[in-house]
Amino acid sequence: MECVLRGAEVYTAGGPQKMDLLIRDGAVFPIHGGAFPIQAETVDCGGALIFPGFLDVHVHLREPGFSYKETIASGTRAAAHGGYTAVCAMPNLNPVPDSPAALAPEREAIAQGAVVPVYPYGALTVGERGGALADLEGLAPHVVAFSDDGRGVQDAGLMREAMRTAKRLGKIVAAHCEDNRLVRGGYIHDGAYARAHGHKGICSESEYGPIARDLDLVRETGCAYHVCHVSTKESVALIRRAKREGLDVTCETSPTYLLLDDSQLQEDGRFKMNPPIRSPEDRLALLEAVRDGTIDIIATDHAPHSAEEKARGLAGSAMGVVGLECAFPLLYTYLVEPGLLTLGRLVELMHTAPRKRFGIGGGAGRAQTAEKRSASDIPGGIAFGQQADLCVWDLHADTAVDPDTFLSQGKSTPFAGWKVHAQCKMTVCKGEIVWQEHSTGNSF
Repeated sequence: MECVLRGAEVYTAGGPQKMDLLIRDGAVFPIHGGAFPIQAETVDCGGALIFPGFLDVHVHLREPGFSYKETIASGTRAAAHGGYTAVCAMPNLNPVPDSPAALAPEREAIAQGAVVPVYPYGALTVGERGGALADLEGLAPHVVAFSDDGRGVQDAGLMREAMRTAKRLGKIVAAHCEDNRLVRGGYIHDGAYARAHGHKGICSESEYGPIARDLDLVRETGCAYHVCHVSTKESVALIRRAKREGLDVTCETSPTYLLLDDSQLQEDGRFKMNPPIRSPEDRLALLEAVRDGTIDIIATDHAPHSAEEKARGLAGSAMGVVGLECAFPLLYTYLVEPGLLTLGRLVELMHTAPRKRFGIGGGAGRAQTAEKRSASDIPGGIAFGQQADLCVWDLHADTAVDPDTFLSQGKSTPFAGWKVHAQCKMTVCKGEIVWQEHSTGNSF
């Protein structure tokens, strides 16, 4: 494809700059002096801002095993619709990718159906059952990291062994931190709403207790450790101290925990996820942790389910909501526009930091091992002369989150109807347009 994007502001390492871009032979170049190839297709992007493509390090694509919820094709189309040019797929699948043979069906589905690059996680334990280590050595060349997402590793000795092995292999352990002994049948936060409405609550210690245990193991093993979907103020405090100590620790949270608290819960399955929406105090602590760098990454934990599975209220619905297609609009509208977060920090959280931590540069090639990761390899803006992975946004749109427009098979989100001021117009991955809003002529 040879294409010129005209009239936009372009997010560079130095911030937004007005310029035209040429996409040629899969790479992106600035156009100086207004001259561009006469044969190139031109697209008028006037009024838009072009960002480097986002990376979501925590998505559930459900294939193989649960294709009635989502497929590689539908999930990656949704990613492109949300401005993402790469995603990392969690291992809650059937078969669970706990060996190279068990990973093969997922890799085949990715090869056949992915619209943007998909980097699979390998399971930490056999079947994600927490009884014995998965074949980490065999998986290592083919996966971005190891995780038993959806299930906490309950046995400290097994987690120690996993960390030692991951350290030797140069891989990250990405932990779902949940102490089963403290869940006690809960399904929303153990807070004011649960008490007022007679629901079973999940206490905060069920998350921060395992984090404290794992951080002790990181001190012992030196493993590269990443905490998934942080939701409590105590978790933030533990991670902040660990970073000051110099441990190799990062973490993520999602838009849900930054924008919602349990005072906003409704008797609807679209408000049910794991970990649950926490207290107002937790939300404020997460916002501060995003601002001060304690939280490194914003990931969506995109977790689609069928409409029937999400129609059973808070008590009976499956845990998980979708987020790929509304994450950036929500964060821009409710954090950047009010001045709670800078635009540069949001780009760092959604593009630069996840690529640096997981060694994924621009969507090309296999993810690097921990030893090969290099911060200097990942620019903070559009990388000129490199692979064209970018997304074009109208930041003056006046629209609303509408699940009926989602390309994901999952439609359940607590943000349905929220007003937003950002709309994705185009996503380019490896120099090819993988999403474009329907338009008349060569303009938006």
